[in-house]
Amino acid sequence: MDNKKNVLLVDDDSSNLMELFHILRADYNILTAIDGSSALEKASSFLPDIILLDVLMPDMNGFEVLSELKKSDTTKYIPVIFLTAMSDALNEAQGIELGAIDYIMKPFSKPVLLNRLKNHLHIDELIRDRTAQLSQRTEELARQTEQLAGLKNGIVFTLADVIEGRDSNTGGHIDRTSAYMKILIEAMLERGVYGDEMQGWDLDLVVSSARLHDLGKISIPDSILNKPGKLTDEEFLVIKTHPEAGMRIIDQMMDRTKDADFLHNAKQFVAYHHEKWDGSGYPYGLAGTNIPFQGRIMAVIDVYDALVSDRPYKKSFSHEKAVDIIVSDSGTHFDPLIVDIFNEINEQILAHHISNAKH
Repeated sequence: MDNKKNVLLVDDDSSNLMELFHILRADYNILTAIDGSSALEKASSFLPDIILLDVLMPDMNGFEVLSELKKSDTTKYIPVIFLTAMSDALNEAQGIELGAIDYIMKPFSKPVLLNRLKNHLHIDELIRDRTAQLSQRTEELARQTEQLAGLKNGIVFTLADVIEGRDSNTGGHIDRTSAYMKILIEAMLERGVYGDEMQGWDLDLVVSSARLHDLGKISIPDSILNKPGKLTDEEFLVIKTHPEAGMRIIDQMMDRTKDADFLHNAKQFVAYHHEKWDGSGYPYGLAGTNIPFQGRIMAVIDVYDALVSDRPYKKSFSHEKAVDIIVSDSGTHFDPLIVDIFNEINEQILAHHISNAKH
């Protein structure tokens, strides 16, 4: 039995189709279309696992094709990746808003193309599996709840592993930030700081969901994500797209599962962890308490781990230096109340940092 995934390639340039066909044919079943109309017809009849769709085509462009796909119950959940030339970069936001999950730049890099395609198909398979499992579960409520919690954590940990596996520059970042997050939240709960915002939280589930905060890095090209030196301004602009990209992936998961309360916190961590208290952050430029609470906590933890870790562009800072930087940025980058608690319990953070370094 053929277990290969089915891929629909859509491009009006026959040389691009031929190049893609030769790159993918060993690992996937391939169907091609040279215009939007035939792409819609073949998507409905072939029901591919994923579509690689050119942006600039005559008669019906890629944006119009994607809009039509999303209107049909038959095709609206098929993941779509745009194929775009460097000159089309300004149009990427429009495609993402319409529901594309990613974009791949021309000319094609075979390793990048294969890696990105594999990652997105893996995520889509997880979503489909979980939807099927939820629809089939008929056991008693207590056991159902227990199994559901296991599935939630399983998806979170699997996705987090996919993210970390792509980024060679931040090894262990997810495990460390999760541990620091739990220490900080427990300290805030003990002191009654932002207790209303955390009312009803399942602490373990919230901390687990924080593991997905960099989910959107799946959409960042390997050449940028794993660059061994400092990024250019243009490359940093690409990096800055990862919060919105991650949020879109979670939105698709929530839409498909129809039972995704557990992803609510993950969405907040993903979308808002690069916002700054003074409004100078990204992607939305929110300020103060307009930044969702989860994003304000993650900002402190994320920056701390970056400061005390080696990066291609810098050596690690000491724990003391990192704490001093975070305290000095209280009220500009970070929520002052959260920084106050972080400073109070920084020795606990240090103890875990040292323990982690030993292992």
